[in-house]
Amino acid sequence: MDAGLFTANNVWMMLATALVFFMHTGFAFLEIGLTRQKNTINILFKNIFIITGGLLLYYAFGFNLMYPGFEDGDMGILKFAGFGIAAPEGGMTPDYADGGYTWWTDFLFQGMFAATAATIVSGAVAERIKIGSFMIFTVIYVGLVYPIVGAWKWGGGFLDSWGFYDFAGSTLVHSVGGWAALVAITLLGARIGKFGKDGKPKAIPGHSIPMATAGVLILWLGWFGFNGGSVLSADPELTSLVLVTTSLAAAAGGFGAMITSTVLYKNLDLTMFLNGILGGLVGITAGADLMSPNEAVIIGFLAGIIIVLGVALVDKLKLDDPVGAVAVHLICGIWGTLAVGLFGSMAGVDQFMTQLYGVLIVGAFCIVTSGTILGVLKATLGLRVSKEEELEGLDIHEHGMDAYADFRMNQH
Repeated sequence: MDAGLFTANNVWMMLATALVFFMHTGFAFLEIGLTRQKNTINILFKNIFIITGGLLLYYAFGFNLMYPGFEDGDMGILKFAGFGIAAPEGGMTPDYADGGYTWWTDFLFQGMFAATAATIVSGAVAERIKIGSFMIFTVIYVGLVYPIVGAWKWGGGFLDSWGFYDFAGSTLVHSVGGWAALVAITLLGARIGKFGKDGKPKAIPGHSIPMATAGVLILWLGWFGFNGGSVLSADPELTSLVLVTTSLAAAAGGFGAMITSTVLYKNLDLTMFLNGILGGLVGITAGADLMSPNEAVIIGFLAGIIIVLGVALVDKLKLDDPVGAVAVHLICGIWGTLAVGLFGSMAGVDQFMTQLYGVLIVGAFCIVTSGTILGVLKATLGLRVSKEEELEGLDIHEHGMDAYADFRMNQH
């Protein structure tokens, strides 16, 4: 391979890595913006812990759990290649990964993905979870559960051999986080004041919708790296197609949610518009390299409709998800994965059934593992802060500080 091409591929992968890293700013802004300012430090602390802890865990054992090098005769379920990381022979040459990137770039790109799954849970449990319990959950879920599921497809495991397809992680990243978010909010219960005595949901407005909007635009930008980097080279044709389908699905998702929420609720709800964009992005992630622009628009638009209905369903089930993480990441993650069997170059009944089996297996595994981890934490350390702590804000109780210097003075 030409040295210039190898370098160009690797530089694109490093740029994509940086874009996925920047998504953590987007997640933090979105979560802060859609919640109350008395919990801002708490949310920032969780998000910083996720990216720092996630990277260290992935270095310690996650990467070698996710890419253990399954061989003929292995069942393709669980294998461990050892602790720590060290570049293999030929890892810095075009022989590694067909000249797309070096081994070090591979580790860092995948490490950025790993932390994303836990960030999804953070938004769903905001404003009421004990930070110590959340940190323990994150360590186990990012360290063990995410890489094991990833190995089943991206590491060459049994889902890969079945023909299951998930280009950049509608299931392997987004619904892995989404299933855990669903289990967590079920065990935690709703925030005080979320549901009235009649059982009807009440809006608990976020303190900075401009910040939430900035978060969504940063996430859209980051998705250029999330999906575009998943081409695993700077292939001009495929990379440009992926960026087009990703953006069109995002735009269509926003429109789908805006139109649906306006028809149902008779108001132009910006938060629904924003979550529709994210739903479109999650929906296209499984098949961004397989779809035509027309198909990307359809998948995204339907994801936007799904978002509005999904948020209503979560409310109807008396579950409290401050940022809409379950609707965005779980429900649209499932939709995007199934869409591979309905649209694009792989569409067909057999492929659809394979996609469905993959969704069900990953869902069952994530429900059992997250339920076990959170259930044990609930029975021992406890999951939820006290009523007083929740009402006064986690910032002052868990961290002894305020995000905004004049906030508490203005309260008195």
